[in-house]
Amino acid sequence: MKQILLFFAIINFTNFCIGQSLPKERVIILSDIEADPDDTQSFVRLFLYSNEIDIKGMVATTSCWLQHKINPESLRKIIKAYDEVHPNLLKHDKNYPTASTLNALVKNGLPKYGMTGVGPGMDSEGSDWIIKILEEKDDRSLWISVWGGVNTLAQSLHKIKNTKSAKEAKRLISKLRVYTISDQDDSGIWIRNNFPDLFYIVSPGDEYSQATWTGINAYIKGIDNTTISNKWLADNIQQNHGPLGASYPDVAWGVEGDTPAFLSLIPNGLNIAEHPELGGWGGRYELYKPDFSKTKEGGSIVTIAPETRPIWTNAIDSYTPHVPKDYGRSVRPDTITFTGYKETLWRWRDDFQNDFAARMDWSIMSFEEANHPPTVILTHPDELTVKSGEGFMLDAFDSTDPDGDNLSFLWFQYPEISSYKKVINMGANNVHLVNLTAPEVSKKETLHFIVKVSDKGSPSLSRYKRVKVTVLPK
Repeated sequence: MKQILLFFAIINFTNFCIGQSLPKERVIILSDIEADPDDTQSFVRLFLYSNEIDIKGMVATTSCWLQHKINPESLRKIIKAYDEVHPNLLKHDKNYPTASTLNALVKNGLPKYGMTGVGPGMDSEGSDWIIKILEEKDDRSLWISVWGGVNTLAQSLHKIKNTKSAKEAKRLISKLRVYTISDQDDSGIWIRNNFPDLFYIVSPGDEYSQATWTGINAYIKGIDNTTISNKWLADNIQQNHGPLGASYPDVAWGVEGDTPAFLSLIPNGLNIAEHPELGGWGGRYELYKPDFSKTKEGGSIVTIAPETRPIWTNAIDSYTPHVPKDYGRSVRPDTITFTGYKETLWRWRDDFQNDFAARMDWSIMSFEEANHPPTVILTHPDELTVKSGEGFMLDAFDSTDPDGDNLSFLWFQYPEISSYKKVINMGANNVHLVNLTAPEVSKKETLHFIVKVSDKGSPSLSRYKRVKVTVLPK
């Protein structure tokens, strides 16, 4: 018995350490700030996660909406507001960078549109900075989070291809990971065509209604959309939340349309940025060559063209929300199931909006006054192997909360990322432990489960763990 207890203690400690020691994701932002207020909104949120995301650069760029001007001074204005709340943020995490550190990362792209800013003599502070960071002795991937036009990256790639050996160019480009908010200039398709091995996430074209990322601000009929309402933003972000909240502008077109480009870099137990097919706060994407006939022209000047190679792009989820009950079991599945690509993102929307609101509280509240997310700890490995018809359990009993809040649990299956697509009966799935029976299979199959652990603080915060179960035939 002592040996068994020791075994589980080691597993728990290992799970805890893994959850705490994941390296921060590196990111450089390309932003057409001032083309729309949403860039400013997204920077306010990003700086609140600068303790957990390794920001390596912020480049002011153009786009189809802002073709001949860049606005780095607008970035510095937000950083000034961040500087005012920085002392209070340190009460919650000592890893928040200083304003001077962030200011040193603000770089200029060229005030030229798209491919007119790519080629010989078109280097900029921003394009050279991307290469400089790529050349650092750091094995981590470098994410390029594109909120506007992508021609600064295109110029970096052009220079790498023409000044480096083929071997060195391949090494540098292999470290790049791109998540771009649709196509906002004509250099995106040029990059994808000329660098076919580059990891690239995009809903191609410029018709935003067809894009996964719009799940962040889409009004969805049949659910509560409160957390993207103007009143919610005023109450939880803009007003009575210090200078950083006061710098968050009203919505003009859509709230925080650029935020999905970095949401999956936030360590929350769900996000695995290198695997967009697994889904996360930034949505879910699959690697394939999209059908050009379904890539329609939108309302901007961006010229679209058929994709010549697979890209990470829209994937489809079927999602049934759980809704609270006043009596008996605390939650139940809703009577409505939603299916589509935006669902892969908005299914997490209340969670990441509450998380944002809590972080904004950190800018004005003491540690004791504010809420902090729970830590999810499994009592078993996150990969299990069972046989057909065999029973197994999933358990997050050892999860904790830094504020001592009561915890709620919700286990659910994710069929879209499993090889076994049929729904498993989970019984009461709102408890820390669920007992399940493996399905009968004729070949090896995988099942993916996620536990969402939420506290009852204000606002309620959630963290997750994934469990992959491999089922073998008898």
